[in-house]
Amino acid sequence: MYIILDGKKIAAEIRNEIAEEVVNRKEKGLKVPHLAAILVGNEPSSEIYVANKLKDCEEAGFNSTLIRLEKSVGEKELLQKVDELNNNDDVDGFIVQLPLPEHICQNRIIESIDPAKDADGFHPVNIGRMVLGLPCLLPATPCGIIELIKRYGIETTGKNCVVIGRSNIVGRPLSILLSQKGMDATVTVVHSRTQDIPSITRQADILIAALGSPLFVKADMVKEGAVVIDVGTTKISSSKTKSGWKLSGDVDFEKVATKCSYITPVPGGVGPMTRVSLLRNTLYAAATRYGKKA
Repeated sequence: MYIILDGKKIAAEIRNEIAEEVVNRKEKGLKVPHLAAILVGNEPSSEIYVANKLKDCEEAGFNSTLIRLEKSVGEKELLQKVDELNNNDDVDGFIVQLPLPEHICQNRIIESIDPAKDADGFHPVNIGRMVLGLPCLLPATPCGIIELIKRYGIETTGKNCVVIGRSNIVGRPLSILLSQKGMDATVTVVHSRTQDIPSITRQADILIAALGSPLFVKADMVKEGAVVIDVGTTKISSSKTKSGWKLSGDVDFEKVATKCSYITPVPGGVGPMTRVSLLRNTLYAAATRYGKKA
């Protein structure tokens, strides 16, 4: 029988721990962490995601700010808003919600964020420090996945881990974190140019799907007793919901779950862990900016 990796539950536990730390900071006269978000346009999934982040801030006792910009905003104006947050001493961490409109260079925006306030952990400085094992703001989704694995006591030392997907946001940084000292997994990354992916995924003790292709991972691609973590969240049409759509992961859950020892649901698995990682990064940023160990 498989065990559900309940990201919603674990994220709530971590959020409560963070809330306690915020109370401790207040009692010591230290600054309350402040997380800001820039939202460009009104894409529904981004709206929901940012709203949830602001709710998380409230529950953790953080201050929060939402800056809304029209979808037609120019890149120069967006860069100015980023610069304002970089230089706002009251803001400890902030994000620019992705994806951005096509006329804006996403990498240019990410690189303009002060690495010390980079709550998403996407800035090249933070990625570089992560690779070297130095203190940094970790990329939120990989950090959340690592924490989920740890909190469920899943052994990673010497285990074969396969990551499907090589994005700079999830696949690449996650593969690095899993192979570092303390996790000590043997990691293989497969992608769209990999030949015979099923033959590789069947060797995985821990299989992580992060490619954004609904139901890509089938039962015959999974080793008996494997840990399966599904990062995918893609909207697909559904006649069973009022909205006419539902979220689908990269894993065919119903057929794969019976082969697993542990598996994440979609939704309720990795998503909440990503959001709570933003809080952790912001708390860390607030603590380190003012010379107090996080």
